[in-house]
Amino acid sequence: MVRTEHRADFLCSAIDKVGSPLCVGIDPVASKLPDQLATLHTLEGFRVFTEGVVDAVTGIAAAVKFQSACFERYGSEGVKLLGDLRSYASNAGLVIILDAKRGDIGISAEHYAASATAEGPCDWVTVNPYLGLDSILPFLEAGLGVFCLVRTSNPSGDAIQKQQLTDGRSVAEGIADMLFEAGKHYLGESGWSNLGVVVGATKPEEAIALRSRMPQQIFLMPGIGAQGGQAKDVIPCFADGHGALVPASRSVIFPAHNKDWQTDIADAAAKLANTLQVRAT
Repeated sequence: MVRTEHRADFLCSAIDKVGSPLCVGIDPVASKLPDQLATLHTLEGFRVFTEGVVDAVTGIAAAVKFQSACFERYGSEGVKLLGDLRSYASNAGLVIILDAKRGDIGISAEHYAASATAEGPCDWVTVNPYLGLDSILPFLEAGLGVFCLVRTSNPSGDAIQKQQLTDGRSVAEGIADMLFEAGKHYLGESGWSNLGVVVGATKPEEAIALRSRMPQQIFLMPGIGAQGGQAKDVIPCFADGHGALVPASRSVIFPAHNKDWQTDIADAAAKLANTLQVRAT
């Protein structure tokens, strides 16, 4: 269940189609589902809710990012549902990101890469680079796009990511340089690599500096919206509307109640998408 298109090229095409680099995060929580779904079994509620979110954001968002943990906690039935919902979103034309943050090596990494598409389609997967390229390359060789953690938006990430190496670079900068070199082997016709990175928008100065180190990496940039980051602060991370994808979860899928829940989600997605009409200067 892996697309034949180059992952970065397919993502750029999806962004062009909707005119915005918005990615809607699918992070369902039972206690936050709309009141109309309260009587449903938890996983059935997740199904109805997620399909409703997909219907609401199709044509507005370029991609959806499924938080695997929200489904894995319910065991095999949750994993099966996750696969079904990825198929539903993929059939709607959305790029599928599996936010699983894998981080193992060798045959274990190969197994994780295979598992990413075992139950349903997956275009990109998030990966932790702490074990080096051995934890990343198996996913690329399996035909997947990879978003590798570099500079995350959580405050405690500073304790590791800002540490200085002996040559004066930070740990994040060292990882960035490693990924840039590795990513050269996975470029598409768009000029972007299948080896992308996660760089938080809540640290715009660092994000812009990291862009200079990784000119061919697509940035997955959490933090715009509910976490306080602003698109205007990270415009240099984009290039002609490409180069970065902005995920938003809570602010889109659990918006204030004004109309019916699907319309509220569509309105929230459209409002955020309109703020992401960015072009590099």
